[in-house]
Amino acid sequence: MKFGQVEDPSQIDFTLPKDHPRTAEILKAAKAKDMEIAVGCAKWNKTDLKGFYPKGTKDELTYYATQFSSIELNATFYGMPSPEQVLTWKDKTPADFKFFPKITNTISHYRRLLNITDVVTQFATSVMNFDEKLGMVFLQLHDNFKPKDYDRLEKFVKEWPREIPLAIELRNNEWFSDDDVFEKTMQLFEENRITNIIVDTAGRRDMLHMRLTTPVAFIRYVGANAESDYSRLEDWMERLSDWKKQGLEKLYFFVHQNIEKASPLLSAHLIEMMNKDWKTNIHVPEMAEVKTKC
Repeated sequence: MKFGQVEDPSQIDFTLPKDHPRTAEILKAAKAKDMEIAVGCAKWNKTDLKGFYPKGTKDELTYYATQFSSIELNATFYGMPSPEQVLTWKDKTPADFKFFPKITNTISHYRRLLNITDVVTQFATSVMNFDEKLGMVFLQLHDNFKPKDYDRLEKFVKEWPREIPLAIELRNNEWFSDDDVFEKTMQLFEENRITNIIVDTAGRRDMLHMRLTTPVAFIRYVGANAESDYSRLEDWMERLSDWKKQGLEKLYFFVHQNIEKASPLLSAHLIEMMNKDWKTNIHVPEMAEVKTKC
């Protein structure tokens, strides 16, 4: 994932900003007793996750699901999934596994939220076959999709099928640089129960807005393949602990890397902290190459 990549990560101030004031109000209204947690990678491809799979692994998803309980499903961005494909993925995973499919780029990038009723219906119909294994669908808008197209975004949000939980990632800086635009958009999300995705990546600190619109934190964490990746996760753990105390209902945390091999290692580091600090019992994913050396 090259989005937000910089040549020298050591020059970036990775300090997490303070919460947006509205975030505390959103969490205060939450009512969950136990927080739902999903930590995963962006893909299960053996070519990318070198050293993660044991030699001879024939079905990558089946093995991946023994180590993780969720996946940020980017495959659906590049091609419309058929109901049959969704059922195949579903059947390869255990009962508590969750999928978080990205909305196909036909909707977000090619048609740019225009004349998409047919495609949205097709996509929604397919992913509903995940049934209880559907975590949350997410829309990633193009970098050049700007507030001048707010009406398109508003129409999409209001017409989205309510039975499918939705998160949205805004990428163009203009959504964040104008306070009036930002608040208007966040209000739209709040009113329609849309989760506002937070992206933590080196080159786009404006996307680290710390503004929740639902009691759900959907975080896409992009490591820089640097030692600071681990201390950044430790900072996140402190913030997530604060949100948990305030009432956070769901945490969806997905780890990306420009060199994806490190994603399982970073995920394991975060899960180990959760198990220690929160007394959870989440399986800690292991690298097969490490187990072999041991």
